Amino acid sequence: MLLWVNGPFGGGKTQTAHEIRRRLPGSVICDPEHAGFGLHRMLPPDLRGDFQDLASWRQGVVEVLDLALTRHEGVVIAPMTVTDSGHFAETVGRLRDLGHDVRHFTLLAERETVLKRLRERGFGHLLRFAAGRNAGPGRETWAVSRLDHCLERLREPEFAEHLWTDRTSVPRTADRIAVLAGLTLRPNHEGVLRTRMRQAGVGLRHIRFD
Repeated sequence: MLLWVNGPFGGGKTQTAHEIRRRLPGSVICDPEHAGFGLHRMLPPDLRGDFQDLASWRQGVVEVLDLALTRHEGVVIAPMTVTDSGHFAETVGRLRDLGHDVRHFTLLAERETVLKRLRERGFGHLLRFAAGRNAGPGRETWAVSRLDHCLERLREPEFAEHLWTDRTSVPRTADRIAVLAGLTLRPNHEGVLRTRMRQAGVGLRHIRFD
């Protein structure tokens, strides 16, 4: 089974994916964004647009996820924002055409909620001094510029199942996805402080420096 976790940038996809992986034995995260970053690094900076517009990204994501789903016995989790109908058909739709059990979920929240989350993860600003360049803000500025488009598109029926996350925690969102997908997660016995520390670690590991 593939759990594709969609949603706006800053919507909680990565944290939710890691929460499911932590509590679902045998599951793995296969992040399609890594393929996009690799393709970006192959291009001169002035030619880097939206990597999802590259057919090589869409084809590569399907090929890799098809391999993982065919060879790996556990659940595969893919946290990835996709708002274009054509791109959605060429990735999620294509994997379904190949016979895979794909469960798609879109995490939604009100605009102010997402902006708050983006600001909270904006600690990338603090790293620019250590890195000697703009380590995080460019990414967050781009995310904000795309926010209204993402929220509008992802509300469409084709991007269901929709899960609103304004008033729920990451562990509870993971629980809701598991129930809808017919999966059983290990009980969550973490305290609030430990959860925040672990989620901060996930955030740090996903900061981009290029």
